[in-house]
Amino acid sequence: MVVIALSGVLAACSAGGASSDGMTQEMGYEAQVAPEEWRDVPVEPQEEYDDSPEQPFQDVATSPLSTFASDVDTASYSNLRRQLRQGVAPEGVRIEELVNYFDYDYPAPAPDAADPFTVTTQVADAPWAPGHQLAMIGVQATDATPTSRGNNVVFLLDVSGSMDDPNKLPLLAESFELLVEQLDERDTVSIVTYAGSDQVLADSVPGDRRDELVRTLRDLRAGGTTGGAAGLRTAYELAEKNFVDGGNNRVVLATDGDFNVGPSTPEQLTELIEEHARSGVYISVLGFGMGNLKDSTMEAIADHGNGNYAYIDTINEARKVLVDEFDSTMFVVAQDLKVQVELNPATVSRYRLLGYDNRRLEDEEFDDDTKDAGDVGAGHAVTAFYELVPAGDGPQDDGLAYQDVEAGDSTDFMTVHVRYKQPGAATSAEVVFPVGPDAYTTRPTSDFRFASAVAEFGLAVTGSAHAEGADAGRARERAQAATGEDRYGLRAEFVTLVDTYREITG
Repeated sequence: MVVIALSGVLAACSAGGASSDGMTQEMGYEAQVAPEEWRDVPVEPQEEYDDSPEQPFQDVATSPLSTFASDVDTASYSNLRRQLRQGVAPEGVRIEELVNYFDYDYPAPAPDAADPFTVTTQVADAPWAPGHQLAMIGVQATDATPTSRGNNVVFLLDVSGSMDDPNKLPLLAESFELLVEQLDERDTVSIVTYAGSDQVLADSVPGDRRDELVRTLRDLRAGGTTGGAAGLRTAYELAEKNFVDGGNNRVVLATDGDFNVGPSTPEQLTELIEEHARSGVYISVLGFGMGNLKDSTMEAIADHGNGNYAYIDTINEARKVLVDEFDSTMFVVAQDLKVQVELNPATVSRYRLLGYDNRRLEDEEFDDDTKDAGDVGAGHAVTAFYELVPAGDGPQDDGLAYQDVEAGDSTDFMTVHVRYKQPGAATSAEVVFPVGPDAYTTRPTSDFRFASAVAEFGLAVTGSAHAEGADAGRARERAQAATGEDRYGLRAEFVTLVDTYREITG
């Protein structure tokens, strides 16, 4: 079998870098609620996740194409970290978000490149399945931001009663203070809060009036029911009223996702979000808290609103998302990016996509420019894995009565097609990348080995029915041996999380 990883790099990230004001940030939320104090706190059953079924193996003879929308969300990893630190087995694990969380050293496109991303590939043996192979394909976005005309940002903040916990509203306020520090006089900020009703606390305040914005954030208090849909409408209205032509126009929603007044299901909110997605206003969704986290709701808002979704479990995670990855969080460089992999029957007999369980597309949707897909920010990347069963020697019996599949004599593994739009464009462009036999190596890079370890851990945690050989212990050993430079200690942290998982599950 062969496993393929479509892997790209997140922008340089940090969960432990120094803050702009030194010890002030370090003495914030994490000093109040240390991670070790969360251990053995049960996850309440009110948490909701979209546990889409994993893809089974597909026959290349009858299904030679695999198509999915890109996904640069990382919420599943930080939420998994939070659950493990609580001392419980994680729920809502999305393998692609675990792998996408980390930074990999893949080449970025040249400044004068025709397309805003590069694609690289590598194939090696699969660690959890003897005789199988693992292939990695990296889609790395340019780190050049597409505009210098400023940010029109609307903070949409949940201040309902469900946010009245130390790891919710106080952490939210402290996190947005970090975001305010990244803005200047070219930017405008509006602040909308919602509980039983929505309230506009600021309207197009210049970004360099930081003291005023910070005071507003520090005065936030939680209470009341959660009318998130009304808040969303108001936030979009403000973003559209203050729209900066050629600039970055974005709503940043911060919530635990517990909407209980008005439209509240993922399906109802999706309809609302899609009404505004064509306006040119993007959305970032930041999840907070535990106990009643509505992960499925927040992911649906991000997926259907030209957005991204991150989960903030600590102030360091807020710094990673809102400071170190500010450009990738805020500036889109490739819109509606889709991937279609064409498998070669001469080398592959069966395959399956690992992860992207709620991002898979019909093959014909790849060319459909009206079909929404994921948006990729400056410096972001996309990572995915396939598991492939290699073709045997000699003619293949495809079991078809009325047609015959001629495999040909190509030794390519597959061809990767990437389709995307320039930000704001209505039509897409396609780029094609063959994956030839020279992609295979017996000495994969440390990035490859680490990413495959994260994927194997995800398979083990989710109890994959198609990868029974996945083992968390083996994933840990491979990850530890492939930490590399690990500037911010994120890879080493992953190793400790695997240890915690093994302690919890025995």
